[in-house]
Amino acid sequence: MDKIDVAVVGAGPAGLTSGIYLGRARLKTVIFEKAIAGGQMAISEWIENYPGFSEGISGQDLSMKMREQAVKCGAEIIEDEITGLKNPDNIFILKASGGKEYQAMAVVIAAGAVPRKMNVPGEEEFVGRGVSYCATCDAPLFKEKTVVVVGGGDTAVQEAIFLAKYAKKVYLAHRRDRLRATKILAERLLANKKIEPIWSSVLTGINGDKKVTSAVVSGRKIECDGVFIFAGIVPSSRIVKELVDVDEAGHIITDENMNTSRKGIFACGDVRKKSLWQVVTACGDAAVAAVSAQYYVENLKGTAY
Repeated sequence: MDKIDVAVVGAGPAGLTSGIYLGRARLKTVIFEKAIAGGQMAISEWIENYPGFSEGISGQDLSMKMREQAVKCGAEIIEDEITGLKNPDNIFILKASGGKEYQAMAVVIAAGAVPRKMNVPGEEEFVGRGVSYCATCDAPLFKEKTVVVVGGGDTAVQEAIFLAKYAKKVYLAHRRDRLRATKILAERLLANKKIEPIWSSVLTGINGDKKVTSAVVSGRKIECDGVFIFAGIVPSSRIVKELVDVDEAGHIITDENMNTSRKGIFACGDVRKKSLWQVVTACGDAAVAAVSAQYYVENLKGTAY
């Protein structure tokens, strides 16, 4: 069983930032990632509100820069999913999907979140056949086609604007009578002639045969080729739900130092309960979580200064 100082679960902006800080602290740190480094950040077309990039930067480029920095600072990245976590005798045992186990003195949960599904008729059936949760990934498949975007926050608006670069028509269905997105994004969407908002409306069904042919929005049938759903996120906290306190939605509850209810487990980023889910706040969380984990491990080793 490999022994490490700190195991970081997730290589999104929070996990990678944790790796930077822990690596600089000269702790043996391993970041586990089941998909790609960067998480949801990596599939964002363009990020304009991260400090230091006045012209913006693609999510993929920012992810690669953070990954390179974490590795340069000494963190190791292992592409494997952590499927189990136990806490016997004041140590942590992490089990990976391939069956290998790792022993750690502390754990930073930075597993992020996944898109929330609406569970309307046809949604599950047509995933990959017209239903998508990532415009950046799938927009080129809808060139000169009609799509429906569901949501009114920053992500939904950004993705609708991106889709409009490819699609001939974009409908934006939002349950309220105004957008929740940042004003500058809302202004861009409302100025885009290819995008038509459908206010105070709810997606109630998705129809099709081999692929999506229409969507039902508050009783109105809209002929379309795709439906993009941005209805929020679900925290990826499954492996720690039996070990730490979580809220009703599954977000991990922490204090201001990112301590959870279990000593030695810290949480940061989208997986924890907070009011603003952004790349910059994930990085801030992670810096605090990493320093807290550092002090915790150094105290256990008797090397704290």
